[in-house]
Amino acid sequence: MHASDDRTTAGYDPDQLQEKWLPVWDEIQPFRSGDPADPRPKKYILDMFPYPSGDLHMGHAEAYALGDVLARYWVQRGFNVMHPIGWDAFGLPAENAAIKRGVDPAGWTYENIEQQKASMRRYACSFDWDRVLNTCDPEYYRWNQWLFLRMFERGLAYRKDSQVNWCPNDQTVLANEQVVDGRCERCDAVVTKKKLTQWYLRITDYADRLLDDMAQLEGAWPEKVLLMQRNWIGRSTGAEVEFAIEGRDEPVTVYTTRPDTLYGATFFVVAADSDLAAELAADTPAAEEFAAYLEEVRQTSELDRLATDRDKTGVFLHRYAVNPVNGEKLPIWASDYVLADYGTGAIMAVPAHDQRDLDFARAFNLPVRTVVAVADVDDPGESGVATSGDGVMVNSGPLDGMAKVEAIDRIIAVLEERGTGRPAVNYRLRDWLISRQRYWGTPIPIIHCPDCGEVPVPDDQLPVRLPAAEGLDLKPKGSSPLGAATAWREVACPRCGGPGQRDPDTMDTFVDSSWYFLRFLDPHDDTQPFDVAAAKEWLPVDQYVGGVTHAILHLLYARFFTKVLYDMGQVDFTEPFTRLLNQGMVVMGGSAMSKSRGNLVRLSDELAVNGVDAIRLTMVFAGPPEDDVDWADVSPAGAKRFLARAWRVARDVTSAPGSDPATGDRAVRQATHRAVQDATTAVESFRFNVAVARTMELVNVLRKAIDSGGADDPAVREGAEAVAVLLSLSAPYTAEDMWQALGHEPSVARAGWPEVDPALVARDEVTCVVQVGGKVRGRLQVSPDVTEDELRDLALASDAAVAALQGGEPRRVIVRPPKLVNIVP
Repeated sequence: MHASDDRTTAGYDPDQLQEKWLPVWDEIQPFRSGDPADPRPKKYILDMFPYPSGDLHMGHAEAYALGDVLARYWVQRGFNVMHPIGWDAFGLPAENAAIKRGVDPAGWTYENIEQQKASMRRYACSFDWDRVLNTCDPEYYRWNQWLFLRMFERGLAYRKDSQVNWCPNDQTVLANEQVVDGRCERCDAVVTKKKLTQWYLRITDYADRLLDDMAQLEGAWPEKVLLMQRNWIGRSTGAEVEFAIEGRDEPVTVYTTRPDTLYGATFFVVAADSDLAAELAADTPAAEEFAAYLEEVRQTSELDRLATDRDKTGVFLHRYAVNPVNGEKLPIWASDYVLADYGTGAIMAVPAHDQRDLDFARAFNLPVRTVVAVADVDDPGESGVATSGDGVMVNSGPLDGMAKVEAIDRIIAVLEERGTGRPAVNYRLRDWLISRQRYWGTPIPIIHCPDCGEVPVPDDQLPVRLPAAEGLDLKPKGSSPLGAATAWREVACPRCGGPGQRDPDTMDTFVDSSWYFLRFLDPHDDTQPFDVAAAKEWLPVDQYVGGVTHAILHLLYARFFTKVLYDMGQVDFTEPFTRLLNQGMVVMGGSAMSKSRGNLVRLSDELAVNGVDAIRLTMVFAGPPEDDVDWADVSPAGAKRFLARAWRVARDVTSAPGSDPATGDRAVRQATHRAVQDATTAVESFRFNVAVARTMELVNVLRKAIDSGGADDPAVREGAEAVAVLLSLSAPYTAEDMWQALGHEPSVARAGWPEVDPALVARDEVTCVVQVGGKVRGRLQVSPDVTEDELRDLALASDAAVAALQGGEPRRVIVRPPKLVNIVP
């Protein structure tokens, strides 16, 4: 450290500042937002709430530092900001930890919540501590159950038998969205299939609205997230085609996006694990072979079944489907490359134009018929490569010579005339499976009665509380632990009074987070899930902050719940989150942090060495929020030194509070107002690192002015006060102490954003860079209002350009007034 650094940073003690200001903030509560008489305009800033699995880690430190910049900024801009916090407290980690330690998951969960809550207070998050919720509290999950029952009444919650995703490690069902590349998104175990009776929410009824309403989010959500949601919903247009099955009364309907290729169908495939396959194989010569094959399929993960490089397998069922356009008999095969839960679990196979069908045809010596002629492409039957281009129809009867679009329209018309098909829209999205065979979740509020069927628990009996975990075997075993809680499960049917049983499953914890942003309006309201009138005042959320890992699951489900609530008349908006900011990860040496890699950085250690403000500032300054922060490439120690210098600037100011800055140094004032203007633009465009950079530059200007004898200059005071307000977004302890040193009462968080004087930010000249062939050759001082033609002429006449061109004419001149000219020789 240089001697000058010693002088300008001496006395700065982050721990001392924390001890000094935390009690003050607890007393004055600068971020309370619940006063109904508050005249300020409302704004709702929300961070994705954490899971209470131990203390805060480096990822939390980044996420909450970024969200806090926005919340504090809008408070400074004069808004009544609701910035609540809660805990997404149900789920497998708590249950598994309880099993491992032999404790109640509730105790483990609440201990972690208290630990994280204390850490968040020390981290100076600007949360309204009057608005706190835990999803594992009965006062919260009561309303999960209430919402479920409203969906049940509307036919949106239903129970059915189906093949489900099964995690063999956690011994529970997974929604499709919780399976990533064939593996459990939580524990990474290979997912298998299992047939169970489960509860679903009919999200597919909202598929079109979930897609179409994304128009409201364009430009306000990351395009990557919108694309991921569009792809997951997967809307496609095509046709439903009915194939008669020899020896079967009912036809089988197949969905295809390419009905124009019907003349190229040479066989028919049904999913081996579908009910249809079992029906078709029964009482045929294939029955025994099919049964053996089915057992193999059940042991194969969906990931392996969909692998493109895997040998195709199957069983001929000795049955035939009839092609509705030409009457051709198509042999029916059962195979594992068709999935039972997509479409009808049956496909028409067109091997010339679908690679999986072609691989199967070649494996079993089935015919390949080209019906789309694509120029300069080899015959698929010989090359082994299916063609998928939009060529001209051939070998297709009345469609020959047509292009794709015309052929599709024509064949659909033919199918409709014959009553064997119709235009259709299909979706990749499937209904949301919410049943879980675990203890630590929201009980499903249904009683099963042998006479009345599925009977909803009356509203006045909610919540259906979890029974005590004591005495229950929580170890994963494929059935819910609640099923063994006999005294809890066996109840009278609310409808007939006869014996009934509670549903033993609990809800997917994504139900908890699908509407929590509404509960923050009043987390302790025991009369309703949320206040409808308050929702009209506060909602939708103005700014949502969280990781991109939730791009599909949580965000899609929250959007679905919002649309259901809109249809119920509970809210007057259809999208819950107006703007979305995704932050990157905190990594070390280019890799995700983990004990096994030996690159784990503990937040508690970093805080002990550098203090809260330095860690917060480091996270904010590291780069654009969406980029990963590599802890190996940043310097919290450097951030700490800067904060000490800023703190010292405030203590060195000697002019009195209220001094007229207009009487001070104009250059210092210009630096202050330009820094505030740039920081304002940067914060509102999520370039928080730029706002910090401008603050650092301003501190340098102020330090130089003070060292040059300007400690009593009112312009220096104006600049120091601006630094305190700017730093209050990311370094609140330091900023608060600076504010006090400058003669003001706490809290700097409510000081108000500095106003910018347009006359002081106007620039008489700007520097224009002149490049030749992409290399900087010179610079020009020009008017900010210089025209493109004027700037081109000035650049071409400059000594640098004349020397570089050596009398030649440029091929091209790229002009970006007022700051860049690139001459291409």
